[in-house]
Amino acid sequence: MTAVADSTPLPALAPLYRGRFAPSPTGLLHAGSLATAVGSYLEAHSRGGEWLVRIEDLDPPREQPGASVHILATLEAFGFEWDGEVVYQSRRHALYREALQALAERGLAYLCACTRREIALAARPGVDGPVYPGTCRPGLPAGREGRAWRLKVEPGELGFVDRLQGYYAQDLARDVGDFVLLRADGFWAYQLAVVVDDAEQGITDIVRGADLLVSTPRQIWLQRCLDVVTPDYCHLPVLVNAAGEKLSKQTLAPAIEPASAAAELRLALVRLGQAPDPACQSVAELWQWARANWRLDRVTPAPVPVV
Repeated sequence: MTAVADSTPLPALAPLYRGRFAPSPTGLLHAGSLATAVGSYLEAHSRGGEWLVRIEDLDPPREQPGASVHILATLEAFGFEWDGEVVYQSRRHALYREALQALAERGLAYLCACTRREIALAARPGVDGPVYPGTCRPGLPAGREGRAWRLKVEPGELGFVDRLQGYYAQDLARDVGDFVLLRADGFWAYQLAVVVDDAEQGITDIVRGADLLVSTPRQIWLQRCLDVVTPDYCHLPVLVNAAGEKLSKQTLAPAIEPASAAAELRLALVRLGQAPDPACQSVAELWQWARANWRLDRVTPAPVPVV
């Protein structure tokens, strides 16, 4: 008897978890960026996935000379191991131009002639600065030249469920307005670059600081406009100083020292709700414990004071 092949389709395989850490070389790594790196790294490993590193060097006027090299050296000194080669946004302009062209051809992006002062005078406050009033959406005013490119947004709630912060939503038309893709100074906007890069690199899960939660609806809208997959999101708590300010270059957060890697790594784990074994003294021992014991449900969504 001739065997009949089973025509039942095989179940689709779930995509490999692929996360990333994407520091900007506007300064050196500090305790806040270390906690984000640790959380994203351990979440990727706990899910059997990959962890990529991307240097977001698209704002030369704000970059600190040598910061990219120092950041990578610091990650290595702290025992991080990443998959594949490091990606630099400064080498990916062609991808961003292609995305902007596609949006413009579909009538989703337009040139804007407005200056910051003009916007400030006409706009009302939003969740992340002035809400663009749509001045140039119908077309450039007579006698004006375009300075920046903006993406059209539409009214209505755009929400998502964050794995740590829960449900979060914005009405982009009310809370943000049509937002910038290519800045007036000729530099690519963060929102466009990060969406294009995450899609091109096949990022399935984004674990990053909660200070970027406010940007996520814009990125999801842009993903839909570009017809790319929306990753899952998890926004880790930000670390704050005694004044309640987020640790950052702007608040003069000190750089972490590779010479104190074991102590700094232990602190990062504790700030993420983990309880490393006191017997683990070296960087290697701490990582071994962390990979075996990492639990996202132990991480608080609230800001973590650094004392």
